Amino acid sequence: MDCQDWLVREDGLCEQCQLSEDWEWKEKTYRLYRFLTDLEDILEQTTNEEEILLRVRPLVRRLLTSSYWIQGEYTWPDAQQGWSVVNLYDEMNFPLTIQMVAWLPGQVSKIHNHGTWGLVAVINGVEKNIFWRRESKNPTSEGIEKVAEKNISSGDIICFTHSAIHSIEIIGEEPVVSFNLYGPTNYKQRWQFDPLTNTAKNF
Repeated sequence: MDCQDWLVREDGLCEQCQLSEDWEWKEKTYRLYRFLTDLEDILEQTTNEEEILLRVRPLVRRLLTSSYWIQGEYTWPDAQQGWSVVNLYDEMNFPLTIQMVAWLPGQVSKIHNHGTWGLVAVINGVEKNIFWRRESKNPTSEGIEKVAEKNISSGDIICFTHSAIHSIEIIGEEPVVSFNLYGPTNYKQRWQFDPLTNTAKNF
């Protein structure tokens, strides 16, 4: 599989990351419960977002290739809504979000950040990510400016720090299916942006 890893920060730049070779274990099946345990161990050892993402990326690859059933754990999106979400794990007081997300072709998201670190592993299709940053000329404004864009396709993983701003557009004729992982969300730092009115709102 031709895979690439990417990291997006607050400045809107999309940096290619070195692809770890540690994800191709062959000794035993890597199950979801083991992944969750490894993930919690990492979070106990560091709070640095980039360190977390660096260490989690190869575990996600290992999970998706070893526990192959996960790739089929999605529902077909409703035609009117255009997208669907299936939670892979849900436990009271569990602070992380682990989902399978599916988008129909032609769908476009709002411009947003996530208020936490996040990782999206694309399993099927191609999504165009458009990256934004807050306007440097007026740091008190809610205005944003477009920085760049990148097509993320099957086998790729893209990671975001909590303040990275992006929007996505589903391109091509295939739906996009992805494995999405997000850290504990700080809703006071989670925003949607409107570049036409230079406004932002919590969501």
